[in-house]
Amino acid sequence: MSQDSAAATEAARKLTGRRRREVVAVLLFSGGPIFESSIPLSVFGIDRQDAGVPRYRLLVCGGEEGPLRTTGGLELTAPYGLEAISRAGTVVVPAWRSITSPPPAEALDALRRAHEEGARIVGLCTGAFVLAAAGLLDGRPATTHWMYAPTLAKRYPSVHVDPRELFVDDGDVLTSAGTAAGIDLCLHIVRTDHGTEAAGALARRLVVPPRRSGGQERYLDRSLPEEIGSDPLAEVVAWALEHLHEQFDVETLAARAYMSRRTFDRRFRSLTGSAPLQWLITQRVLQAQRLLETSDYSVDEVAGRCGFRSPVALRGHFRRQLGSSPAAYRAAYRARRPQGVAESAATVVETMVPSQGPPSGRRGSPLSAAAVAVAASTGPGEHSLPGPDAYVPGRPALPGQRSAP
Repeated sequence: MSQDSAAATEAARKLTGRRRREVVAVLLFSGGPIFESSIPLSVFGIDRQDAGVPRYRLLVCGGEEGPLRTTGGLELTAPYGLEAISRAGTVVVPAWRSITSPPPAEALDALRRAHEEGARIVGLCTGAFVLAAAGLLDGRPATTHWMYAPTLAKRYPSVHVDPRELFVDDGDVLTSAGTAAGIDLCLHIVRTDHGTEAAGALARRLVVPPRRSGGQERYLDRSLPEEIGSDPLAEVVAWALEHLHEQFDVETLAARAYMSRRTFDRRFRSLTGSAPLQWLITQRVLQAQRLLETSDYSVDEVAGRCGFRSPVALRGHFRRQLGSSPAAYRAAYRARRPQGVAESAATVVETMVPSQGPPSGRRGSPLSAAAVAVAASTGPGEHSLPGPDAYVPGRPALPGQRSAP
C-alpha cells in the first residue's frame, strides 16, 4: 500500500495517556542532514492559520545528549528530550546519521512505547532505518531513498521495501523516500488529518505541488547496492549491468552464480530488495530512459540496445514503469530541457557510442556513455529530469508521473 493507501482511511487507533492528536514530536539526532530535519519543523512548527492551515503543536526532541551537530558543522540544542514524546500523537524521525550504525536504545524504546500507545510513527528518508531498528516495520511495506533501499532490505529482511514509491502509508506507520519526498509525506499527513483544502493551502505557502504523481523510478541509477562488494553475487550483478544490451534471462544469471533458480532468487532478493526478474526489467528500462534522453536512436534501436526482444516489449515495460510511451517520454523530456544542454549531452554520447552496430560489453557502452553525458550536463548531485517547474499547474505533466488515486 503506497501513497494514499486504503490504510490511511482506517480509523485511527485511540491514543492513550497524555498523547494528543495535534501534537507532533520531531526526533533529532546528532549527525543528521539539516534539510531533512527542517522539513517537519517547517510543515508542523509554523503557525499558518491565516492561510487556512490548521495548527499543530511541535515538540522538537533530542534523541540523544546534545548539543546535536548537523551537516555543515552547525550545532543544535533541542528544547525537549525523549520524555516529551509521551505527549505526541505523531512522532517523526526525519533522518538518521548512518545506515550502518544502530540508533540509541533509549530512542528505540521511546518509539516502541509511542506506537504501543497509539501514536502515528513517521520515518523520512533514512529515518526508516530507525523505525526498522525499533521493529516497527516488521512485516510492513516501507520505502526509503532508492540508494539505501537495498541496504534496508538486506539488513531487515522482514520489511517489505519498495524503492519505487515516494512514500508509503501503512496506517499508523509511514515512510518516505529521500529529501523532497519528505515534503510529499508531510503534506499527505496534513491532507489525511484536515483534508485536501488544508494541504493545498500549505502547499501554496511552501511553493510546492500539493500532490506529486509518479515515484522514484526516474531517479534510479545503475549503482550497485552499497554492501554488494563483499557478496559473491557482486560479480554476477556487475556482469548483468555491463551486458544489458544482450538478451539474457534470470536463468542465465543463476547459472553464472552456480546456483539453482530458487536459491538465486532468494539470495538476490536479500541482497537488492527486489526479485531478480523485476530488477533486470527495471535496469533495462532505465537504460532505455537514458538513451532516449541523450541519443537520437530510434525507439526500435533503443529496444535492441537495451536487450529487449522487440520494440513492443520495450513499450510495454516502459509504459508500466514510467507511465508513458518511449516516444512521448523523449518528446516531453526534450521540450523541457534547454537546447544547449541537450546538444552537449548528445555530443558526449556520439563521441563514445558507435552510430552503427550493437554496443560492446566493455565499459564505454551506450549506458556508460549516457550516464557520463547526463552527469556532465547536470553537474554533481543533480538529477537529469526537469525540476519543480514540471509540476506547475497548467503545464502538461511529464510522462512517467503516475496519477495519484
